[in-house]
Amino acid sequence: MTDLRPMLERAAREFTGLLRTIEPAQLDNRTPCTEYDVRALLNHLLYWGPWMAAALRREPAPAATGGERDVDLTQGDWLGELCTLVDGIVDTCGRPGALDGTTKFGDAEMPAEMIAGMVLTEWVVHGWDLARATGRPLTVDPEVAAALHSSVEATAEQAREMKVFGPAVPCADEAPVLDRLLALTGRDPGWRA
Repeated sequence: MTDLRPMLERAAREFTGLLRTIEPAQLDNRTPCTEYDVRALLNHLLYWGPWMAAALRREPAPAATGGERDVDLTQGDWLGELCTLVDGIVDTCGRPGALDGTTKFGDAEMPAEMIAGMVLTEWVVHGWDLARATGRPLTVDPEVAAALHSSVEATAEQAREMKVFGPAVPCADEAPVLDRLLALTGRDPGWRA
């Protein structure tokens, strides 16, 4: 993958801009990510985001008080917390050497650049999920979409085995790269609320 830092910055701006448009009445809306409504998807991002941030800062993982479905992190100022988390990750990744070498993600030792790629995938793919669920636009930089498509294509089968992605959705080779990325993750690019 190419330099992730500028891609993370661009994706973060679009993602947090989208988050700011979500209205309380939309929290129960279905999303293209079939296991989640908007509230559960925000909860997912609030639960796993601190784990990724800690890994990128080379700090211990947050203390777990149960799985993501055992807590509701959308009570209170979820928007402020999620935007602060996103800004912190962008800041961390912008530091010299931040994406060099390996780091711990839970009990696993992984390349730091891989964690940053996971973050980028979360912001773009789940950002698209939230945009579709709330009827909002999401602009994904073509360079970001192309880089993520290459990365996801290389790991999609393993991600499906781990139940991170659903079965691939058929998508034409000439379709826009974002559509092909979404299809690889098990999403129908034509999904509408």
